[in-house]
Amino acid sequence: MESVEQRTMKKVFWHLVPFLMLCYFFNFLDRVNVSFAALDMNKDLHFSPSVFGFGAGILFIAYMLCETPSNVLLVKYGARKWLARIMVTWGIIACAMMFTAGEYSFYTLRVLLGVAEAGFFPGIIFYLTLWFPGTYRARVTGLFMACIPLSSAIGSPLSTSLLYLDGMMGLKGWQWLFLLEGIPSVLLGIATFYYLTDRPKEATGWLEEDERNWLESRIDGEHTRKAEHLSLGMLETLINPRVLALSVVAYAIASLVLGVGFFLPTIVKGFGLTNMQTGLVAIIPPACGAVAMIYWGRHSDRAMERKYHLFGAMMLAAIGVAAAAVIDDPVMKMVAFTLSAIGLNASLPVFWTLAPAFLTGPSAAVGIAFINSVAALGAFVAPWLLGLIKDATGSFMWGLLAIGAMVVGGALIVLAIDHKGALEHAPDADNAPVVPGF
Repeated sequence: MESVEQRTMKKVFWHLVPFLMLCYFFNFLDRVNVSFAALDMNKDLHFSPSVFGFGAGILFIAYMLCETPSNVLLVKYGARKWLARIMVTWGIIACAMMFTAGEYSFYTLRVLLGVAEAGFFPGIIFYLTLWFPGTYRARVTGLFMACIPLSSAIGSPLSTSLLYLDGMMGLKGWQWLFLLEGIPSVLLGIATFYYLTDRPKEATGWLEEDERNWLESRIDGEHTRKAEHLSLGMLETLINPRVLALSVVAYAIASLVLGVGFFLPTIVKGFGLTNMQTGLVAIIPPACGAVAMIYWGRHSDRAMERKYHLFGAMMLAAIGVAAAAVIDDPVMKMVAFTLSAIGLNASLPVFWTLAPAFLTGPSAAVGIAFINSVAALGAFVAPWLLGLIKDATGSFMWGLLAIGAMVVGGALIVLAIDHKGALEHAPDADNAPVVPGF
């Protein structure tokens, strides 16, 4: 016979996580599909690597500036309404990317996309703290964030196949790519408004009364313990040493995620492959990364250990990208990129448990958003830097080595962060309980 915890968490998981995964899949796809559009768009519009790198990354400057205000508004208006607003506006602008006509319209549309998207990811991370106790959080975050590598793995052949629509109805293939991959986000945004529930006590339609009461009590108790340990106002949150340290780590991780992510199709095509072959080969690192992300998040939950799980994953990511930088053989270069993707994606769900472990309520919303906004700065600088270095040297080697060094620095900071795992764990609960079907 299932306990109330098992019944509740199974229902919450299946009601929320698959839907949020689908939303984040299209969020990340709409953000990075420009890397596949670039296979033809750069030639059509005469974009150099530095122009493309700057345009790809400038989204994150707008994203960074709007991130924290967006999460403040999410707390004020509720996740259901605010996340729906974000998705509809980003979907519209993602479609409008098809009207790119030159470098300035490219920059403008990418900025607008960053403004529209701001707050979605940290909003979801905050939303998960309202529904999942700490002992479940890394595995849930891992499944949710598996959409990052999955959007790359599935998006690779999908996006490159859309390029073959070139000429249909007078549109370029890359214009079809932006249009057809933006429409689902608008539709999902409308669905979000009607589907999500802001808090457990409001889930009268799909949780029983004892399930709602148990979950509210468990979540409230966890937040109370964190508030007793460290109660921060919004300004105090922004200058808290742990928040600042996590921001630097997030910067390093994001530099690798987007720095390599935006240019990987270009690097792979440089092996002499067609667009379709490029899309198929580019699947390999993110597909392996998705498996690692889910496995490592569950492993961290069961061990209730975060720091060394994160440190080890980040070091593997750094070693992999450094090896890829200096290896010329295409097969071995892809092996190195795959090892880097495994480490990188394994680090993400563990990293995003650290801030919610000591922040709660509005301070959690603000702190998570601030950390992610600093990460957005790395996501801007890295592709721009890679593009500039490629223009200057004709090679991606030095840029990839620089990113690898940043990730090593971030991993060393992780070891110095004071993390109290006990705050994630209810005193009367077993560590990382096993829930059937979860």
